[in-house]
Amino acid sequence: MNGTESNLMEALKLLCIGLCTVFVVLMLIIQFGKLLIKVVNKIAPEEEQTPKAAAAASPVAIAPDVHQAIAKAVEQLTGGLGRVEKIERI
Repeated sequence: MNGTESNLMEALKLLCIGLCTVFVVLMLIIQFGKLLIKVVNKIAPEEEQTPKAAAAASPVAIAPDVHQAIAKAVEQLTGGLGRVEKIERI
């Protein structure tokens, strides 16, 4: 029995060492990832995007029958709980 107990204790030690190693490595990856994000954001800041004035100024009208078909489809799929508030082309 002594041999079995020592083997079991050695297996538990190896399990704990392995789990701790994986945990430490994952924490290091997360911290280095955050550091990399900060460095990249400082070196190359995100460019400001200009709003699409033409698309916002003239929204495309959707035909009433298409609007009604979409509303009925949403109603049927959601069991009457969903509703269509706004339809936009992407």
